[in-house]
Amino acid sequence: MMNNFHASLLRPRDCSHAARRASAVCALVASILAGCTAVGPDFKSPELPAAAHNADYTATPLPARTAQAPLDGGQAQQWAQGADIPAEWWNVFHSSVLDGLIRSALTRSPTLAAAQATLRQAQEGLNAQRGRLQWPQVDVQLGAQRELASAVQTQKPGGQLLTLFNAQVNVSYTVDAFGAVSRQLEGLQAQVDAQRFQVQATYLMLTGNLVTTAIKEAGLRAQLKATRDVLQAQQDQLDILQQQFDTGATPKSVVLAQQTQVAQTGATLPALEKALAQTRHQLAVYAGRLPSEPDLPEFTLADLTLPQTLPLSLPSELARQRPDVRAAEALLHQASAQVGVATANLYPQIQLSANLGSSALSVSDLFSRTWSFWTLAGGLVQPLFHGDALNAQRRAAVAAFDAAAAQYQGTVLVAFQNVADALRALQFDADTLKAQADAESLARQSLDLSTDQYRNGAVSYVQLLTAQQAWLQTHTALAQTQAARFADTAALFQALGGGWWNRGPQAASAPTIPNQAAEGRGSTHE
Repeated sequence: MMNNFHASLLRPRDCSHAARRASAVCALVASILAGCTAVGPDFKSPELPAAAHNADYTATPLPARTAQAPLDGGQAQQWAQGADIPAEWWNVFHSSVLDGLIRSALTRSPTLAAAQATLRQAQEGLNAQRGRLQWPQVDVQLGAQRELASAVQTQKPGGQLLTLFNAQVNVSYTVDAFGAVSRQLEGLQAQVDAQRFQVQATYLMLTGNLVTTAIKEAGLRAQLKATRDVLQAQQDQLDILQQQFDTGATPKSVVLAQQTQVAQTGATLPALEKALAQTRHQLAVYAGRLPSEPDLPEFTLADLTLPQTLPLSLPSELARQRPDVRAAEALLHQASAQVGVATANLYPQIQLSANLGSSALSVSDLFSRTWSFWTLAGGLVQPLFHGDALNAQRRAAVAAFDAAAAQYQGTVLVAFQNVADALRALQFDADTLKAQADAESLARQSLDLSTDQYRNGAVSYVQLLTAQQAWLQTHTALAQTQAARFADTAALFQALGGGWWNRGPQAASAPTIPNQAAEGRGSTHE
């Protein structure tokens, strides 16, 4: 880098020679810059698998519509192929309470705040490196020192006490002849892009967790209500049996059996209440609140509307919509840039430096021409032998690129799996709900009939007990199946990317990764 030379080491007759040498260095640098560009591979967006260009996400086509069940939340759902995803996708459930909770959570979530702060950190790190690598570095130094010079130095008996003042400007610059600097900055920009997409992924994860947790709460409340309905029916039956026992019409064993059934059903309530309490605690944390804070809204399935038309992005668009896939692509871009950096390290490194200053025995003489000095320097370093270290570093960078490429492919596969899983889940949820609604209706009819027949002595208590247990199972399972349709609907919107690109000004914070091959930038050196 910079070398400081004292004024006494540079004679006036050397000035023209130094200027000619500096001119020669500049000419050499200019010729190198004219013939070289950034080495290493230019990044290209990966191609999707051929199957991603098909119209379907699954091996067999989906039905045009799902099954329909004759109850609330049992409407058939259909797909809108190629339709866009709304930015505030959760509003498809038409719940103003849910919308308000999510809007509040987006301003209070520490997880989202941490992701945004990490993005700012990455951006400022890029700015710092751009300023350090892309522009000349200029430093000003001021100094003063007090020293006793010896008689040998001053030719005076006893030496001489001196005060030396120094002021100088140092300039240094690394010539990016083979693209090492540009590749470093390219990699840092890709790292910023990856973090920006991580913010979008965090946003999607937060909103998705809020929706699914609210749906889980609603489902647990439905299960609790169904269980209490069954418990009340069993308790009513127990009261009848107790009256019959009091009149001698029913044996004690029947009453004990019904009491056992009531106790067993009641024993399932604490577990459901525990799950409900823990779900609300989790919902509070997602919303950026303490579990003890008041005014956390409550959710029931009746508060939510099941959307009948679901947007379904084309498979070829999914990779550009999923923030995790875009983040993986940005990390692949960063790994590609690191291959370029490692390749550039095999080529000559050129550095330029300049120094202008003054050194005097008094402040008044500090900026006098007599006491000034300057230097110009240029250096070229060509690696010759490093024990194969530089080649090994490049091979390591290539291996890191291969790993990033494999991770990107894995992320794409998981993205397509998520969509396929959600679509099949919605299809089979509807089938299950229809079958479960039919089973619950039949079980209810069977219980009513068995109850009447038991009162008339036409059936045994064992038959009545069997009918009670069947209705308990089907009634609570129906509530679970209803909640599953809402949860899997939310999962589909998450799997498709959540519509972050439609959030107006916020969407601009997510970069568009250019296809640099189309731009024709740089040369490729494998």
